[in-house]
Formats: sequence, structure tokens, C-alpha cells
Amino acid sequence: MTTSTTLHAGVAQPSQTEVDTTYSKITWRLIPFLAFLWLLAWIDRVNVGYVKLTMLDELKWSESVYGLGAGIFFIGYFFFEIPSNLMLQKIGAKKTLMRITLGWGATCVAMAFAKTPEMFYVLRFIMGAFEAGFLPGVIVYLTYWYPSGRRAKVFSLITAASALSSVVGGPLAGNILNLMGGVGGLSSWQWVFLIEGTPTVLAGIFTFFYLTDHPKDAHWLTAREKQLVAAELERDHKALGEREHSIFAALKDVRLWLFVLIYFCIVAANATLNFYGPSLVKDLGFTNPATIGWIMSGAFLLGAGAQILNGSHSDRQREVRWHCAGAVLLGVIGMLIVAFAQGRSPAMVLTGLVIAVIGTSSAFPVFWQMPNRLLTGAAAAVGIALINSIANLAGFGSPFMLSAIKAATGKLTSGLFVIAAVELLAVLLIIWFVPKNVLAKPKTI
Repeated sequence: MTTSTTLHAGVAQPSQTEVDTTYSKITWRLIPFLAFLWLLAWIDRVNVGYVKLTMLDELKWSESVYGLGAGIFFIGYFFFEIPSNLMLQKIGAKKTLMRITLGWGATCVAMAFAKTPEMFYVLRFIMGAFEAGFLPGVIVYLTYWYPSGRRAKVFSLITAASALSSVVGGPLAGNILNLMGGVGGLSSWQWVFLIEGTPTVLAGIFTFFYLTDHPKDAHWLTAREKQLVAAELERDHKALGEREHSIFAALKDVRLWLFVLIYFCIVAANATLNFYGPSLVKDLGFTNPATIGWIMSGAFLLGAGAQILNGSHSDRQREVRWHCAGAVLLGVIGMLIVAFAQGRSPAMVLTGLVIAVIGTSSAFPVFWQMPNRLLTGAAAAVGIALINSIANLAGFGSPFMLSAIKAATGKLTSGLFVIAAVELLAVLLIIWFVPKNVLAKPKTI
């Protein structure tokens, strides 16, 4: 299919091959680097799940201290995500992403010196405040470059890095915990924060020099390629029709709040898998941190592959609703298997854990295409940040709830049933209330 958009008088219409070649060039330039930043973000965000294996015993902290500290990260997210995305609209993506990356990397390094619960809480809050805006900022940034029919696949390539973070971060943290204890007079858990936070600081500096805010500013694109991108984006804008530009009108739209609730349910499950996955594996009798890291890395490697496959298939089929609901349902099934198999079958716990990771992970890139088709401009910047900031409070609630249940019962089983029920609610909301045409009004809630 060739584009029907006229570029300029006297300029030949592009072939689909020419358009695809241009977008391949853009993808190779932007996506690996954005994925690398997201990889670092997730390594630095969830490394507390591995550090917990030794840090709690050494500092004499309870499960409740860990649960509150792990989750308070998302309180910082909540307060600073919308301001961050509004700032991106004003100063551009590369300055915003540089600030975010430098900030959370430096905070990760500082975590090595958190010796009291209060300092642990403060630094986790600050890390969340700095990282706030990264994901919604990238989502808005991609709309400057890609038409809607290409976004699910490229976004899946970025979000797959969150799953790959456990492939890299799990074994890395495990081996640091095994090998670095006592080096330089520091504990092994301190070295995890130092070694994993330092590359992020360096990447933040590089971000400013590498990224380009808009296609028209890209010195690495030819004039013809810039014209092709502008034409593709204009064609896509016309095909989508009128979308909401007004911030205040978007906030009054029931569809925006529907997406907040759906994403809240998905994040609750994802936070459970990231912050308590290593503990679930340890409870099966695996005591070596490196072994636990490798087991989690295998599960999340499959999750990363599933993200890319689901995003690519969604773009080819030009369908998002069932691709998202089906992925979340698979996550529910996996979570239920883990809950039922607790204390009965280690093999089934591991199987369920892998299924839960695959399903829950592969929902993310497809989910974000639904609000993207509803909002544009400033409404997109605020709306997407609002969805992410409020929904990520589930990242605070689920670890806190699970830690309280674990402290009271010694097991996570009942908490896992609660999380499975919450994730199932997302499936029902998508199927029942999200119309096939996202721009259409949903059924009344």
C-alpha cells in the first residue's frame, strides 16, 4: 500500500518500500537506545527484590519495612509524573529524559548508604520522583515519529526491556551478592546499588547528545526522509479523525478513567511478579542468589519475547482490544497456578510464574495504543501521565499488601489470589467496556 498523501508539488509519491526503509532507519537510531534506558530504569527500580535476600537480615529489617520501601517508589511516581510530561512538552524529550536518567541513577548509587528504614523510604520516594515521566514521556515522544499503525511493535521493543532487565539484572545482582561481600569494606547488597546505578548516570549524560526531539531536527535523516515522515504522520492524523486536544475535556472523559482502572490492575500483577518473584523462587528451596537470578531471568526472557510478538501481531492485525485482554487473561491463569501450587508442587509454581510473567508482560505495549488513539497534543501528555501515575499506585499497594500477608501468615498464597482477582478485573473491563473503536464512546460504567 502506498501513501496517498501528497508530499510537495513535483515530488514523487513514495513507495511502501521507501517508507519502510525510512522507518527502519528511525527505529535503529531511536529504539535500541530508548530500550537501553528503560532496561537501566527497571534494573535500578527492582534490584531491591534481590538486595532483600541479604539486606533485611543484615540490617534487621522486617518484611513490612521492605514492602513499604519497595512500594513507596510509586508515591513519588504519582506526584511528579504529570509535571514531568508537561515539562517535556516545553523543553523537549532529550532534556527531559536526560534529567530523569541522571536523577534516578544517582539515587540508586545513594541507596548503597541507606542504613535506616527512614533513609530507605526517602531514597525510594526520590527515585520514583525522578523516574516519573520516563514511560509516558517515551509514549508521547514516539507519537512525534511514528504513525499509530507502527507504534505497538516499536513500543513493544522498548517495553520488552523491562522483562529483559530481569534477564540481565537477576544474574548480575545474584553474582554481586555472592562475590562482592566485604570488598572495600562494603556489604554485597551495597555493591549491587553502586554497580547498577553508575552506568545509568553515564547514560543520562549521553542522552542529551544522542536523542533528537523531532524528525525535522534530525541531522541523520535526509530532506526526503523528513518529508516522508511528515506525510505519514499527517495521513495518520487524518485517518484517526478528531481526537481530544483539551486537557480539561480529556479529564472529564470516562474513557480516560477507564484506562486508569485497567492499567492499575495490570500494574498490580506486574509489581507482584517483579518485587516478589525472587522471594517465591527462594521459598521453593533455592538459596543461592545467583540461581534465583537465573531462574527469574529465564522467565522474563520469555516475557520479553512475548511482548514483541504480541505487539507485532497487534500492528499487523490493527487490533488492540483482544490482544491486551488475552495477554492479561494469561497472566491471571499463571497467577492462579502459582497460588494453588504454593506448598504443593515447586514445578507448578515455577510453571505458573513463567505463564504469569509472559501474559502480564505482553499486555503492556498493546495497552498503551488504546489511550494513544484517544488523545493527542497536551491532552496526550497529561492523560498518559495521569494513567501511568495513578495506576502505578498499585505498585505501592500490592507489595505493601503482600508483605503484610506474608508477615501475618508466613505465606503469600492468599495475597496471590487477591492479585489474580484484581488482574481478572482488567480482563472484564477491557472486554465489556472498551469498544472495538477506541474513539467510540464506551458502555456506561
